[in-house]
Amino acid sequence: MVNPNIFHDQPLASLPADQRSLLLEIGPRWGENIEGHRQLVIDAYTPLVAAAPNTGITVERDIPYGAHPRQVLDVFHPARNKGKPLDAVVFVHGGAYVRGKKSVNGHIYDNVCYWFASQGLVAINVEYRLADVAPFPGGADDVRDALALIRSEAEHFGIDQERLFLIGHSAGGTHAATYLFDPLFSGGDRSCGVGVAGAVLISARLAADVRAGNPNANPVRAYFGQDEALYAQRSPLTYAESCDVPLLIAIAEFENPYLDAYGTEFFMRALKHCPSAPRFIQMRAHNHTSIVAHFNSGENYLGQEILAFINAA
Repeated sequence: MVNPNIFHDQPLASLPADQRSLLLEIGPRWGENIEGHRQLVIDAYTPLVAAAPNTGITVERDIPYGAHPRQVLDVFHPARNKGKPLDAVVFVHGGAYVRGKKSVNGHIYDNVCYWFASQGLVAINVEYRLADVAPFPGGADDVRDALALIRSEAEHFGIDQERLFLIGHSAGGTHAATYLFDPLFSGGDRSCGVGVAGAVLISARLAADVRAGNPNANPVRAYFGQDEALYAQRSPLTYAESCDVPLLIAIAEFENPYLDAYGTEFFMRALKHCPSAPRFIQMRAHNHTSIVAHFNSGENYLGQEILAFINAA
């Protein structure tokens, strides 16, 4: 029996009634026009997150962690710091491997980091190289290098380097999960004793596939390569049993095709092996984009669930 507590009982609560109705209407048809529907979601949430006060939060922009122009990150500092090192969330955005920016329009995905900073955490927004210059495992390489920079500057950022929580959305979830679980990276954090304290995978692509129903099949090929025989080896789902960090998986009711199935399967496999039981959330009525675009809009369910997960880790 499914635990009813994993479902959100006030979906899309921050939207005006007409926009809520629109997103509910396109929900079942989300996969028919992902880019068009995505823009509708961004247009709906942008004025809401733009109006959020964000009082006292300061942001350091475009700090380089590598030589490429996209190897930069932003650090959002909360208004109140009692002088002790703070927990930090490290957010890795999506974009189907071939597009996407840490700040799409000056508000999305800054909204994610502003919300966590408003809750007293340091929040870090990571940009990474795309598939044209950094195919597999380039995204995970960038996650590794961003985390290395964050740890080296922990004192400057005012964070506890042993309390870093990695959050990946969509393709960013691929890169976060590859870094954490693929044997290619298994000697990284764990060999030096300073691991990621927990991982949140939101609407993540956890399996490389080019199935007929996948509208992002070409971006998958661009990142994972043309040889489909390598896809299982390169998919985070293959390594779910390697889960050794606290884990939360969140999916939307209306996902890009197959991502909900992959997230559920990853959770079920990890459930057997994680040292602490992973958590699973389905955001009812939300879609692949609104599941992150709603942060800092007045709807707080997923954010509060992530905070509870962080506090328990």
